[in-house]
Amino acid sequence: MQILLRLLRPHWKVLLLGLVLGLISNAANLAAPLATKRIIDTLGTGDALAGPITLLLVLVVIGAVIGLWQWILMGTLAEQVVLDARLSVIQRYFRARLAELTGRPTGELVTRVTADPGLLHQASSSIVGLVNASLAFIATLVLMGTLDLVLLLCTLAAVVIVGAVMAVLLPTISKAQKAAQDAVGDLGGELEGTLRAMRTVKASRAEERQGGRIEADARRAAAFNIRAARRAAWVWTTSWSGVSLAIIAVLGVGAWRADAGLLEVSSLIAFLLYAFQLMGPIGELTQNVTALQSGIAAARRISEVYAMTSETSTPTPGSPLEGAPVLAVREVTLRYSSEGPAALDNVTLTIPSRGHTAVVGPSGAGKTSLFSLLLRFLDPDTGEILLHGRPYRSLTHSEIRAELAYVEQEAPVVPGTIRENILFSHPSASSEELSAVIGRVHLSDKIASLPLGVDTPISGAELSGGERQRIALARALVRTPAVLLLDEATAQMDALTEAAVQDSVRDRAATGAVVTIAHRLSTVIEADRIIVLDRGRVRAIGTHESLLQSDDLYRGLVEALRIAVPVAP
Repeated sequence: MQILLRLLRPHWKVLLLGLVLGLISNAANLAAPLATKRIIDTLGTGDALAGPITLLLVLVVIGAVIGLWQWILMGTLAEQVVLDARLSVIQRYFRARLAELTGRPTGELVTRVTADPGLLHQASSSIVGLVNASLAFIATLVLMGTLDLVLLLCTLAAVVIVGAVMAVLLPTISKAQKAAQDAVGDLGGELEGTLRAMRTVKASRAEERQGGRIEADARRAAAFNIRAARRAAWVWTTSWSGVSLAIIAVLGVGAWRADAGLLEVSSLIAFLLYAFQLMGPIGELTQNVTALQSGIAAARRISEVYAMTSETSTPTPGSPLEGAPVLAVREVTLRYSSEGPAALDNVTLTIPSRGHTAVVGPSGAGKTSLFSLLLRFLDPDTGEILLHGRPYRSLTHSEIRAELAYVEQEAPVVPGTIRENILFSHPSASSEELSAVIGRVHLSDKIASLPLGVDTPISGAELSGGERQRIALARALVRTPAVLLLDEATAQMDALTEAAVQDSVRDRAATGAVVTIAHRLSTVIEADRIIVLDRGRVRAIGTHESLLQSDDLYRGLVEALRIAVPVAP
């Protein structure tokens, strides 16, 4: 409810107007049975009927016009609340720490933007509907009481029974709806991951097996939705049947009282009209409470997004220190869980402002963890990292990343055109800069062969893995950052292209810092210095030749990749 009220708070004026319009519409509807009673009473006196009939028509028209206005108003509000919820979730995603997002299936995160806020559509106006329906319900009972107290007691007895049954059934709707949305999120995550790996699925002849798993998730989501639908059906049936039975009871008792002369026929007719009209508030109450339960289920899942830890910075004024290395890591320790082993253990190293530094080590040595710290995707448990001599904690995330350019090993591309991908981190680059960087990564011929050139959408460009890697590298090279971070950016390129791209890396290393995670030792043979990581610790630092002589682990890595190793004297 707190999440729902937070989303509704900016629209309180519209909610208030909707409430007032609802009250006016209900008042017009409540006056109609009394106007009908007046018409019937007039028949017995012989007075003119024009006045009472005109009044009844005016009440009907006012109720219809005001009701239409309120319906349009609340429908627009509902869409605005859904939009606000989606925007707030999207904003939370982009402010969240990377670990909060990578720890969840992508499809499940998408569901929290698309499907979950949609459940708020009816719930957003349900609060106004509940107030209006409750007031209309009470007013109807009061007016029924003015006509006949005995019939009112019959009606109240039926209402109490219906209310007790609904009180038991309604909470189960929210639980079933929450379970259904969770199942839809699981379905989205499983499907998204499978579609990404469809080549592997087909090559492994696992279509039926993997399809069966996804179908099972879909059936589970359907089962929970069916359960929620059944609960809602029981609620609706109970409410309508209860009112119908109450009307039958009122009709029987009222007919007996009218026959006994204890009740006027016109009063009985007016009471029956109110009894029929009572179905409106009860139906509206049922509908709004059901919608509110679904909205609460959606808000509960949205609140889990709100609970994600955001990237926070407390910058302090300061200037880069003259002569300081571009990056310095001082006694840094990092753990992914408090009880787990250290991914980095008391690591100390420096990255000079110029030159090519390579980071090597076996799988699990801590190479990716080191890059995550440098990019401030994570913060160390102990120790500190400095950029140009200033501690990371005194800088914003944006200030740190403005000095870094990063190329991932998977070289992901973002939706859009080739131009938009290359200029993603530097959208103000000129056409000359764009053409130059395309030539440096040997993409000119490929782009020239495309019908729309650099404006070809990525989805229709049919790019190979190596070409995607070159686009990612061009995205980094079009900037002039202080540090270029490469996670084996040439792994999917052919030898000739790799050699040409290495020239671009070498040029960048001449004027700035380049740090490479090396999975192919050929990448680091020309590095100015090599850092060897092992089990989260810095094992050795040196050149290729010196490490071959002094470090057994490095020599083993080289031998594993069948690179010739000179025999030590």
